[in-house]
Amino acid sequence: MTLAIALTIAGSDPSGGAGIQADLKTFHQFGVYGEAVVTLLTVQNTRRVSRVEVMAAELVIEQLDAVLEDIPPSAAKTGALGSAAVVRAVARAAERFAFPLVVDPVMISKHGASLMPEDARRALLEDLMPRAYLITPNLHEAAALSGFDDMRKAAERLHRMGARHVLVKGGHAAGDATDVLFSGAGFVEFKAERIDTAHTHGTGCTYSAAITAELAKGLPLEDAIAHAKRFITDAIRTNPGLGGGSGPVNHFSTWEP
Repeated sequence: MTLAIALTIAGSDPSGGAGIQADLKTFHQFGVYGEAVVTLLTVQNTRRVSRVEVMAAELVIEQLDAVLEDIPPSAAKTGALGSAAVVRAVARAAERFAFPLVVDPVMISKHGASLMPEDARRALLEDLMPRAYLITPNLHEAAALSGFDDMRKAAERLHRMGARHVLVKGGHAAGDATDVLFSGAGFVEFKAERIDTAHTHGTGCTYSAAITAELAKGLPLEDAIAHAKRFITDAIRTNPGLGGGSGPVNHFSTWEP
């Protein structure tokens, strides 16, 4: 049996809504075998984040090397990396990746906890982003990284700074939830209805994991994003209403390609 394989390099959310837990659930839902390299541990639930412990860069790379030598993926993604040392170590490893890397620049948790110090942000821009096949910042992350509040200007700036493809997510903007893809020669929009709910914990992780899963199966980028957009929209709409705060989306969503 030939099975597509996807890898997540990200942090752990013990409540299961975000991080490697969300990524692995999403990979499974897309029929992809999932692997995970843990970069940091959090103490969190749907209401709070009370502790973040970042793994040593050496330990992160040992995990990654073990995966690559035995079951190499067809696509990979990063989530919260936690420190400049981890960002730079992953960037060095990515130089030899023979598969697309999706970089989700997780900077702040849903609860407002910082997951990326300033020196790690610089390392992401200077070292990791030029290794990315696709970068998927939300509107706030794109503005912080590019200096532009406008989605299209931010996408163009991040592309010039080294990302091959840039998808700026518009979930935090007004109106429809419209995402903008820029690959150097024009914009492509991915639109969906805005769903009024507090249960959006892990949406960025889940969305980027869905894109990664479809890339692992060999789909073209625009098709992968379109499929992932349908999945995350339905996952938000059908959220299970768990927890007393910002609960998780529905990773059992039966999306239609």
